[in-house]
Amino acid sequence: MNFTEELKWRNMIHDITPGAKELFEKETVTAYVGIDPTADSLHIGHLVGIMMLKHLQESGNKPIVLLGGATGMIGDPSGKSTERNLLDEDILNKNQKAIKKQISKFLDFNTSKFNKAELVNNYDWMKNYNFLQFVRDVGKHITVNYMMAKDSVKKRITGDSKIGMSFTEFSYQLVQAYDFLHLYENYNCKLQMGGSDQWGNITTGTELIRRKIQKDAYALTCPLITKSDGGKFGKTEEGNIWLDSEKTSSYKFYQFWLNISDDDAEKFIKIFTLYNRKKINEIISEHKKVPHQRLLQKNLAEYITCTVHSKNDYQSALKASEILFGKSTKENLKNIKAD
Repeated sequence: MNFTEELKWRNMIHDITPGAKELFEKETVTAYVGIDPTADSLHIGHLVGIMMLKHLQESGNKPIVLLGGATGMIGDPSGKSTERNLLDEDILNKNQKAIKKQISKFLDFNTSKFNKAELVNNYDWMKNYNFLQFVRDVGKHITVNYMMAKDSVKKRITGDSKIGMSFTEFSYQLVQAYDFLHLYENYNCKLQMGGSDQWGNITTGTELIRRKIQKDAYALTCPLITKSDGGKFGKTEEGNIWLDSEKTSSYKFYQFWLNISDDDAEKFIKIFTLYNRKKINEIISEHKKVPHQRLLQKNLAEYITCTVHSKNDYQSALKASEILFGKSTKENLKNIKAD
């Protein structure tokens, strides 16, 4: 099964440009996902893009993680009703180190094979790019009409927001488009992936590549993940579910997955694990026979807690759950850490 077929049965494709599926049938593909390093930890919303890259690497293709050191200084207007706070260079560098450590639990950055994962930072090629150069090299290829037609721009300009959109955020899609061009020319990267809210920004990149160097580039987006009740995925009353155990303990992390609905568990086990179709169908079938045992949730919670944290953290979360829900012993209580 090739990469796009793998994503399709897992319901991880929202939009895909013509020719992308055929590209994987012709050659080994380099693709990237961009992450703005606006915090020193990823949250579980980021895991969808990382899992796309994981499947990409598993299928023999090459993943690139682009950290938006430059774009993080601007702020992406997609899905936002207000301007984002701008971060300074020291904070962005600190965030980058923490994020790479988390992503390394999913992607192989050390293999000697061609398809080892790469981590790049767009600040490295944007920091010395002066404004006049940028508007001549990039700006002249994309019309204002084209940029204004993007949903992320239209919503901010014609919506109820009295703030509107600054030129800084308006320029975001040009900077992201240039990232794609840079990776195409320097890494032979022909595909950009992301959430469905990024479709406009990503296709601006394919358009810039087509107009500036007359090459074909491709876009693939996954659906924005929501819970079955319509609520935002990964959010609780206390905020985001973070991958950093200092921000979200491994116990709370484990409990988040354990407490999702049956419908969500059936959907998420395809997205957040590497279990094959046969195994997933077996787990779903067993779960439906005894739904009160929550086999789907337990399998998902174990897999993802062990991956993001560790087997020991998973065992501790399991013991803490047993203690808190009255299914434990005095010995377990003595042996578990206070936190």
